[in-house]
Amino acid sequence: MQLTFDADVEDFRREFVEFLDANLPAEADMVERPRSTAAIPPWARQWQRLLFDNGWLLPGYPPEFGGRNATLLQQYVHQLELSRRRIYHSFNPQGVGIIAASVISFGTPEQQQRWAVPILRAEITAALGMSEPSAGSDLASLRTRAVRDGDHFVVNGQKVWTSGAHDADVLLTFVRTDPDAPKHRGISVLLIPTDLPGIERRPFASACDPADLDFNEVFFADVRVPAENLIGELNDGWRVTTGSLGHERNMLWLGFADRMEDLLADFHPTTTVDRDSYATLVMDATALRLLGSVALARAARGAEDVAGLSVLKLLGSEAGQVASDYALAATGEAGLVHPTTTAPYVAMNLDGHAGSWFDRYVRTFAGTIAGGTSEIQRNIIAQRLLDLPRN
Repeated sequence: MQLTFDADVEDFRREFVEFLDANLPAEADMVERPRSTAAIPPWARQWQRLLFDNGWLLPGYPPEFGGRNATLLQQYVHQLELSRRRIYHSFNPQGVGIIAASVISFGTPEQQQRWAVPILRAEITAALGMSEPSAGSDLASLRTRAVRDGDHFVVNGQKVWTSGAHDADVLLTFVRTDPDAPKHRGISVLLIPTDLPGIERRPFASACDPADLDFNEVFFADVRVPAENLIGELNDGWRVTTGSLGHERNMLWLGFADRMEDLLADFHPTTTVDRDSYATLVMDATALRLLGSVALARAARGAEDVAGLSVLKLLGSEAGQVASDYALAATGEAGLVHPTTTAPYVAMNLDGHAGSWFDRYVRTFAGTIAGGTSEIQRNIIAQRLLDLPRN
């Protein structure tokens, strides 16, 4: 077992650290929390563009897409150095990490230059149109239709939970183009500019923060989308779907590990019960880091372990939720203090925002839903890791 990195990885890390030391935005700017929304402040656009121009935005990609052909382990230390400073490479994370990446993977060279590069350079922003009122975890049940009409598709339907749609310039939208095909085989993907006639975006607040208008309902009424905006092949959208959700999945666990270690820094036990809970948090955080390192090493060798990644996602999201629940119980009434106050027990979120323990606890539910619910992860583990029957 090797617990250190090779020289090439450490040299890569050293170069990135030198870049960060020389170019980090002002600390006052960085405390603003990035949401999926595309309303990016000017300084953040400049920061993202600087990262792109120097190959530090998505280092695993080639230089023309803001990278430097980095290995997986080099990408990992890149993420580590960002998380240690509590800074972000983009205020449009879905646009950069999922949508631009999907266009690079499945789009034509013209689409890559027209859409992916401007997203990566923070010139335009993008949101992801996947979930629908009756198609959340079971995405293949989506009903939003796109019918070919000459050199356009006519789109009708609804999306929901579309983070940042009200500010986005374009939506990567999953639509049904063959209603008679098996549900996984009749899906296509369109890039839909949000200024087209027939699109209505309705932002709504989350339970965590009534002022946080990040989620959206999006309605499509006879929206005419140029056929050239089709990403990938017609009716082959499920392959794009799995690719979109697969981008950066090898390091999805890292965000949960960061949040759990943030809890360790903020949760100060005062009773025996608190100390037991704290010890559980320490063990879970350590286990997540170790299991994540094993999965990362396996991926670096070219092995794919979907079930193992599901274990990490399940452990990270649910252990963080349990720990936040313990912390909220330990703080009592003080844990309900609104994050804008300066009363005791107001913790600092990983993103630099002050948040009450209640606020932090409520936000953990998103982690058990987004990217595949805990139920979906358990099904994957049961079928692919434990070889249990489907029924």
